[in-house]
Amino acid sequence: MRWSFISRIVGILLVFLGLAMAAPLLVSLYYKDLAHGGIIRSMGITMMTGLILILLSKKYDNDDYINQKEGMTVVALGWTAIGLFGALPFYFGPEFNNFTDAFFESVSGFTTTGSSVMTNIEGATQSLLFWRSFIQWLGGMGIIVLSLAILPFLGVGGIQLYKAEVPSPVPDKLTPRLSDSAKILWMVYAGITMIEIIFLLAGGMPLFESICHAFTTLPTGGFSPKNTSIAHYNSAYFDYVIVVFMLLAGINFSLHYQMLKGNTLAFWKDTECRFFLGLTLLITLIVTWDIYGDVYESLSDAFRYSVFQVSSIITTTGFATADYERFPGLSQILLFISMFIGASAGSTGGGMKCARLILCFKYCYRELFKLIHPRSISHIKINNMVIPDELLRSIMGFLVLYLLLFVISSILLAGMGIDMMTSLGAVASCIGNIGPGFGTVGPAENFAHLPVPGKWLLAWCMLLGRLEIYTVIILFVPEFWKK
Repeated sequence: MRWSFISRIVGILLVFLGLAMAAPLLVSLYYKDLAHGGIIRSMGITMMTGLILILLSKKYDNDDYINQKEGMTVVALGWTAIGLFGALPFYFGPEFNNFTDAFFESVSGFTTTGSSVMTNIEGATQSLLFWRSFIQWLGGMGIIVLSLAILPFLGVGGIQLYKAEVPSPVPDKLTPRLSDSAKILWMVYAGITMIEIIFLLAGGMPLFESICHAFTTLPTGGFSPKNTSIAHYNSAYFDYVIVVFMLLAGINFSLHYQMLKGNTLAFWKDTECRFFLGLTLLITLIVTWDIYGDVYESLSDAFRYSVFQVSSIITTTGFATADYERFPGLSQILLFISMFIGASAGSTGGGMKCARLILCFKYCYRELFKLIHPRSISHIKINNMVIPDELLRSIMGFLVLYLLLFVISSILLAGMGIDMMTSLGAVASCIGNIGPGFGTVGPAENFAHLPVPGKWLLAWCMLLGRLEIYTVIILFVPEFWKK
């Protein structure tokens, strides 16, 4: 393990993060919100630390190669460092009284979770609100992937960072050159973001709020500059526009690229995309039927609020237009299950991912089939591709680890005096990178009242979910550190 080389890459990421803080600084100067002093301090500390790590490191003859261990270590340490230093603009601002809350908000932003400890969002400075949205936009496609696009020194070995970073069972390389793939992903990502800003502006949403909401929709983050999230506008137009872009964000971004290249049936041909959109529609219709009459007298209102809440949770965005804890039990159970399902592989969404669930169902069916026909030989396919048993085992291991960590974290949180529903809802929300949960952390509440150890535990869950479990957990396996 080349620790000096690892520290250099982490240092470069911190320098990039420090430069990114220039964006909220400009917002602060424009609105004259007096937060620029804290942002400048944050920039100085972050960039100075990054430069020190770079200067103290040494170069190796094979700097263009990163092995799997180093890739996972860089991603895990890099995201932790980004969460810590990204908290500085919050900590030095007037809205946060302690570093725990600042760190929680920062990690929630970068991991695109959207859980918040802020009790008066609309009372915050414009620059802080922009920073909350901007870090979600950066975290959506991944800071490591962005670095691959702008830092060609990583070379071919960068694939190890890409594999550890991209939220997908099998990362798609769109081009032979990794940096070109990262650039394409970011161009598509930025392009769709701009289109959403235009649509929100067309509906009458102010420019600043349009930018903030677009910056948190595409990464499926869910931070809003309004206390009541999208419900603040009470607009069917905004609801449906954001639903469309949440669903687009929940689809594999390589399919967006294929669409732009002229493959108009890319969405329909992809098994996972059909499963994701079909499941979203099915749950929406059931919830609509369940809340029609009891919660909403109008069928159009029932569908409007149903499709928004279902899309928001299954894509792990976390926006809210209604308090779904007021829905009947059936709807709440379906929404809770949706927290685990998640969006498509290769999207900015969290959760288990639809691709893994499809392969899990097919694997279980194959095992049942073999009980009936023990001598049969069958292969599991998705999109006409045979899935090797090695990948299937990895997926099964991921699903087991995901559920195991959910159970353990829920028990630990409950051990801190938190009630059962809040413990289950908070952990499901954070490990799935969703935002609001159930209980006292539902869509009408926040996470501010949780104890300090609970906030650090949930921040840990956010990182686990964003980095797909393995990248973080493997660092605690003793064999990982053996030569």
